[in-house]
Amino acid sequence: MAILGVKLFNGEHALVTGAASNIGRSMATRLAAEGARLTLTDVEPSGLAAVTDEINAAGGQAVSLVADLSDTQGWRAVWEDVGATPPDIFVHSACPKRQETDLASQVSEATFDAMLNTNLRSGFLLGREVAKAMGEQKIAGRLLYLTSLHATEPRNLPHYSAAKAGLTMVIKELARELGPEGIRVNGIAPGAIPGGGFATSDEMFQPKRKIPMGRFGTADDIARAAMALLSNDFMGYVTGTTLIVDGGLQLFNWIDFPD
Repeated sequence: MAILGVKLFNGEHALVTGAASNIGRSMATRLAAEGARLTLTDVEPSGLAAVTDEINAAGGQAVSLVADLSDTQGWRAVWEDVGATPPDIFVHSACPKRQETDLASQVSEATFDAMLNTNLRSGFLLGREVAKAMGEQKIAGRLLYLTSLHATEPRNLPHYSAAKAGLTMVIKELARELGPEGIRVNGIAPGAIPGGGFATSDEMFQPKRKIPMGRFGTADDIARAAMALLSNDFMGYVTGTTLIVDGGLQLFNWIDFPD
């Protein structure tokens, strides 16, 4: 169901990476509900097929492409598939799963490279091609990148924090260059959203103490905020910024001090 009863992206084409699960999946289903036709990519075939089938069964339009964006050529396969009909909207949500044991002293070179390739390298190179096509076709396009609170605050996972920090600057660089063409580029930084690389219990995390709004976030919390950020009707004068959607978590230090 459209959030406001009026489909915000009726007839527009949206490309979503990392669409098989969690936030990427919610982005895809929300965009479909708002009238967008979708090209969905992910490295995980079964989850990707499931969300594609769900959207089509509900009356939406979605096609899928299995692609590994941790491979340096993975983004090219995606662009070769969508380049003939470039999207009006690009959402980059793809991110490898995070392991809490991958500390600075432990993370492998392969894990480090996969994280940066997926988030930063593929996000930039694919987004740049999308933006070029938008400019050529005079599309008032939008690029949206999933970043993190840990783009600015350490998380003991250097590959993850570095990748998200890099994306934050990519957003600014692209927004500055593409603004004159009417193309907006923004980020969205989720708070504590269980699933994917983050999983814990209320008892372990004490959300009422750490999160002013007293609960974990959901993938749909992020997707709903993204719909407003992507809408040229609501946020047509917003570019180069990252919207934090975290229930107020960033207001607290991550150290759990004793009472």
